[in-house]
Amino acid sequence: MATGKCFVLSIAVVLLIACNNSAARTDLDSRTSGTIHISVDESFKPVIDSHIKVFEALNPEAKIIAHYKPQAECLKDLMNDSIRMVITTHRLTDEELEIMKDTLEFYPHQDRIAYDAIAVIANKNCKDSLMDMTDIRSLAKGTSGYKYKLVLDGLTATSTVRYAVDSLTRGAPFGKNVVAAPNSMGVIDYVSNNEDAIGLIGVSWIGNPEDTMQSSFLKKVKLVQLECSLCDPIVYTGPYQANIARARYPMIRALQYILKENYDGLGSGFANFLIYEKGQLIFRRAYLWPGSMSFDRRNADIIQ
Repeated sequence: MATGKCFVLSIAVVLLIACNNSAARTDLDSRTSGTIHISVDESFKPVIDSHIKVFEALNPEAKIIAHYKPQAECLKDLMNDSIRMVITTHRLTDEELEIMKDTLEFYPHQDRIAYDAIAVIANKNCKDSLMDMTDIRSLAKGTSGYKYKLVLDGLTATSTVRYAVDSLTRGAPFGKNVVAAPNSMGVIDYVSNNEDAIGLIGVSWIGNPEDTMQSSFLKKVKLVQLECSLCDPIVYTGPYQANIARARYPMIRALQYILKENYDGLGSGFANFLIYEKGQLIFRRAYLWPGSMSFDRRNADIIQ
């Protein structure tokens, strides 16, 4: 009889646990509802703000709270339980994926979502509007014949600084002429107020002529054209969408998302939005180049 009572009690405990787990699952977010926090490279604030605005309009029960930070701080947030997704230019290596798996007990998912460019901006009164990559590298190293200060959106941690270290100085220290602004907006303000300044900034901040805020920025500074190393004869190109798509502009980088979610939640819903048509069209309309879908134009005849 005691054994029978124990068996009934065991069944009751199992059912209680199952009910509790079921109740917990109803509290989880879904692809179209709930609230999540994400960390985003500050260089991409304008275009990611647009994505969030459209996604939330299409899914009124969804709330995505974006924290805009330097890239290194975003990557640190991969270990932050409250951050569901990170959006930066850094793609996790196989070794980093294994570390994440050991921590999370599953592999995070990552995918490319767009290509952008690093724009070179100058003061409106600057006489130099054409440069090549040798000029930009020598400015970063402090060996240039140009007497310009090179302005970055920080001296450490940001994706633009990371690009400058990897591709411009190639590990060498920055020159004494390199100065730090607090963020992308700070780069624009510094360059607009100093005739001896050249700035590097993500094109997401300044490349969309249809955006009234970005158009106002272009009234304060001007874009420097860079030599196209692939072009014959030599031409100078700006960080425009067609030049990004054809790799005619020399400073291009890919934008990635890294998703820490092992179920079908709001992070997965937003990730799908980013890589499929609606999200990819937002990148295109923001004058970046879509990273996962092609929108080539084709001529067609209508047969009557």
